[in-house]
Amino acid sequence: MIHEVQGDILLTGAQVIAQGVGANDPMDGGLAKVLRECFPAMHKDFHHWCHVQHPDPGAAWLWRGNERVAVANLVIMEGGYGHGARPGKASVKHLNHALHALKKILLKEKLHSLSLPKIGCGRGGLPWPEVQEMIQHQLGDLDTHIYIYVTHVPRQKAKEPA
Repeated sequence: MIHEVQGDILLTGAQVIAQGVGANDPMDGGLAKVLRECFPAMHKDFHHWCHVQHPDPGAAWLWRGNERVAVANLVIMEGGYGHGARPGKASVKHLNHALHALKKILLKEKLHSLSLPKIGCGRGGLPWPEVQEMIQHQLGDLDTHIYIYVTHVPRQKAKEPA
């Protein structure tokens, strides 16, 4: 069940917050920066995972810390390897694969709620209508409450249907 909401994703009641990243992403902008600041261990563990696994774009990795919420890192951008390499733009192909990988994680872990932004549409540069359709296609049949934060309203809790 997909619900479009407005509010501050950090105030979500969902079990998981998803974000779009690149391999070895410095997480220095947008939602990634905020999540890095809230969960510094997640950022460190993500870099360790990238170093060990060398994930291809389209991969997804779930971080669970001692916090009340987990973070799903969806690798939707090219690049990120090599000295000083920075992730490039997101691609529809990589996002599609990453959403499929996220679906597998949600099913395997029996997670019943997920919050995500208009993933890949900010710094990633993807068009929202295409991303919106892809989210519906990949996740719409799940018995999971999926909250898409279509409008960010700082310090305002969204009305997330239970």
